Amino acid sequence: MIAELGHLLTVLAFGLTLLAAYHGFSGRDELAARAMGLSAVAAIFGLVALVMAFIRSDFSVELVARHSHSLKPFFYKIAGAWGNHEGSMLLWCVIMLGYGAIAGAVMAPGRLKARALGVQGALAALSLAYLLFASSPFTRLADPPLDGNGLNPLLQDPALAFHPPFLYLGYVGFSFVFSIAAAGLIEGQVGREWARRVRPWALFAWSALTIGISLGAIWAYYELGWGGWWFWDPVENASFMPWLVGAALVHSLIVTQKRGSMAAWTVLLAVLTFCLSILGAFLVRSGVLTSVHAFALDPERGALLLAGLVIVGVFALGLYAWRAPKLEAGPVFDPISREGALILNNLFLSVAAATVLVGTLYPLVVEAVSGEKISVGSPYFDMTLAPLMAILFLAPPAAQSFAWRKADLTPVLKRLIIAGALAIAAAGATFILLAGKLWAVLGVAIGVWLIAGTITDLLRRIGGGGVARAFALSASIWGMTIAHIGLGVFVIGASVEVNGRVERTFALMPGETAELDNWTFTFNGVQSDEGPNYFSQVADITAVKGRREMQLAPQKRFYPAAGMPTTEVAIRKSLTGDLYVALGDEVRGRPGAWTLRVSFNPMIDWVFGGAGLIALGGFMAFASKRLRQRVEVDDPITVEPDLVAEPAE
Repeated sequence: MIAELGHLLTVLAFGLTLLAAYHGFSGRDELAARAMGLSAVAAIFGLVALVMAFIRSDFSVELVARHSHSLKPFFYKIAGAWGNHEGSMLLWCVIMLGYGAIAGAVMAPGRLKARALGVQGALAALSLAYLLFASSPFTRLADPPLDGNGLNPLLQDPALAFHPPFLYLGYVGFSFVFSIAAAGLIEGQVGREWARRVRPWALFAWSALTIGISLGAIWAYYELGWGGWWFWDPVENASFMPWLVGAALVHSLIVTQKRGSMAAWTVLLAVLTFCLSILGAFLVRSGVLTSVHAFALDPERGALLLAGLVIVGVFALGLYAWRAPKLEAGPVFDPISREGALILNNLFLSVAAATVLVGTLYPLVVEAVSGEKISVGSPYFDMTLAPLMAILFLAPPAAQSFAWRKADLTPVLKRLIIAGALAIAAAGATFILLAGKLWAVLGVAIGVWLIAGTITDLLRRIGGGGVARAFALSASIWGMTIAHIGLGVFVIGASVEVNGRVERTFALMPGETAELDNWTFTFNGVQSDEGPNYFSQVADITAVKGRREMQLAPQKRFYPAAGMPTTEVAIRKSLTGDLYVALGDEVRGRPGAWTLRVSFNPMIDWVFGGAGLIALGGFMAFASKRLRQRVEVDDPITVEPDLVAEPAE
């Protein structure tokens, strides 16, 4: 009965979302909030019912039979509930309704709240309709099997278990940003107060999306056995595009909130961010892409998702075309100003997102038109995106010190002389250490410039106030500081790792040795082992460098239920980077010989640590009391610090 209960609760949630949409568009904000809250509760318990079916290994439920197994570890039975197309769509709906319920509880009463809940209710109703009529997770099997097929072994990993929830907190979080944007357009209330209300939602969604993308990159690094952390896979790009536009939105909201400028541009970014999120869902679930990240290979359901994207896009862009010309332009400002810097920031981030969009969709368009299959990989993105981002990253240390309306560039540059000197020194050291690899030299210089420039600005704010002044700074200023430092750390780590990585592939018999980067590897053979739901071949490798000696045990696993092998790499971390060893296949014609792929990935933890700092900075800015306080529509707007914070008076 648990599947039927889950289905009934989901149907109830669908009906309540329609009610929420009706009350919202009718202007009854409190009734819309109650309906949205009840709908969220119903959907949550529907998801709990699905999780219970997985925990109990109820193979009479088709989804459980296809994606679970009685021997699967308990944690992955739970994660299996959303490690598939139908379950993940239910999670999508739960999070969408959760945002609506929270908004109904915390937003100040008024017509803007009512319209926002109305739009959110309509979006949730569309999502639930797709779930119930095209992708129900509660379908029963007439003749249930004795056991299930098991979850895709590649997904049986902690990072991938938490990856979808965080990714959806970002993706779907932008749905409510979209809802407030649409509500603002309907009511003609896109201005400073509107931006103040939108900004916390945008910050939280963008920060959660940062974590979701980072977890996916970490998983790709150690689970796929390819040695990299980003491959410009179309599905990776699907989440990166809304992240880029979301970053532009977060910064654009600052200008609209503080100065009343760029309102039309800001609301357009809110619309585009959510449209790109839906596009990402379409790419992952439609079957148009073949990827280890993709959830579904079903063109019919993909067509429904595409129809949903068209409906939302036409509604949003039509509403924007109707209302945007009536929005106020805001006060005039000089190009050398805070506003000018943030416009430049938005321009580069938007062009970067468009560049990724073209690189992702172009092969699909070519295949649809001509039938020819082509791929767009790292060379395209290295040549197009890297220069754009390099120029963009030069701006924050100066821009965060600019005054509004008009800034004096001379004193700002004087304060940054030390940061510039440190960047030049770091570039010189990198040139020597990495044998003149120019991209690494440029990346390290930019990263050091970002970190040193951000710290310089922080010290300026603290002034002579010492520790007491530092603790008195708002969470928004600290969030800006940590996020920009994290960006610098990420740029340094990515530049050094990509350009300084060394790797080789060996075919070794037991007792044979190989060398890489002053390490000597002795292959001692392979032994068989057995896990809870897999069999494995485990290599025994001794690695020696000087007086350091360590044992490495990379594995090849085979999951009988799924009929699928996986690679489990061996990683040994140090202050300078990761020693990374993957076990390949047994060499044909040489019994006992196996291929080993060995690499040293310098400063890889700076990549993941930098991304974590960026997310932490965003969450700190979100948590700022000034951002979280409820403000009535007619309250005065006070100037507050932000991710690109105010200069000291």
